Amino acid sequence: MKKSDFYYDLPERLIAQHPLAERDSSRLLVLDRRDGSVQHRHFRELLEYVRPGDCMVFNNSRVIPARLMGHAVGHTTPIEVLLLNDRGEGLWECLTRPGRKTREGVELTFGDGLLTATVESINPKDGNRMIRFHYEGIFLELLDKLGTMPLPPYIREKLDDPERYQTVYSKTPGSAAAPTAGLHFTEELLQLLRDKGVKLAFVTLHVGLGTFRPVKEEEITDHVMHSEFYIMDEDTARLINETRDAGGSVWAVGTTACRTMETIADETGHVRAQSGWTDIFIYPGYRFKSIDHLVTNFHLPESTLMMLISAFASREMVMEAYRQAVEAEYRFFSFGDSMLIL
Repeated sequence: MKKSDFYYDLPERLIAQHPLAERDSSRLLVLDRRDGSVQHRHFRELLEYVRPGDCMVFNNSRVIPARLMGHAVGHTTPIEVLLLNDRGEGLWECLTRPGRKTREGVELTFGDGLLTATVESINPKDGNRMIRFHYEGIFLELLDKLGTMPLPPYIREKLDDPERYQTVYSKTPGSAAAPTAGLHFTEELLQLLRDKGVKLAFVTLHVGLGTFRPVKEEEITDHVMHSEFYIMDEDTARLINETRDAGGSVWAVGTTACRTMETIADETGHVRAQSGWTDIFIYPGYRFKSIDHLVTNFHLPESTLMMLISAFASREMVMEAYRQAVEAEYRFFSFGDSMLIL
């Protein structure tokens, strides 16, 4: 398939720049992949589609203040460093700007020396830097002092409350971007789901900025996916397997939860506790093993996420649903409205 098969025209005015005042007041486009029918609802009406005994799987990763501003030792030119993946022992995969100022061996300093770093290597394929940070104390506490929230490039306005770019159930720090399908849930809605007899399960997948990288190759099978770190614990694996065995439905809240489960699941849809790195690339022709329904946001044209949801429904159904969403002036992308694929 071609990248252009997943293009749609989106007026810039429909790209949401701010979250709504109430998380669950966003609109919800419901696409039934059995017949291609579309309904236009509101997010809090999601409760009508979930049955007692179903299991909803959420990604509880928390966005870290991953954008750092510093400079090379002995120079004054500002250098921006964006943390992507934690490789352990102070080593991070990063994006830097300007790249010419962060050659191998360059020493960096942030916050008047409160945090320093060394560029250890450069990936020849994507230009990402492997940077080792040097510090005293707790790294995440230093990030809270020195870093800022890395909003997606299509959001050009300031976010007044950084917590609105976190899900209410975020727990494990490590993401460079939010798992945005979960931004619509409130504590009240989660409790209503529990009261209805729905099991809530949590995986962790630390979202990297590869999420926003465009697919450059016209043949989509030539595209190389970024890797992201995931964790599934024993409790979550048990809840998913119990639901599957009892005949309940398994819901993925977001493409990150979906990719995690599809990485782990066997051919029967059962999962087991494990952690590791996933670079799974899902596009039409893929056979899903672990999920029955998918809650997701509206995605960028020609993105790997458009390809994933086109594999879950069909490309024709998804493109028609998106045409209707544009016509009905839904709000798009991270702070936008939501979609449910049944």
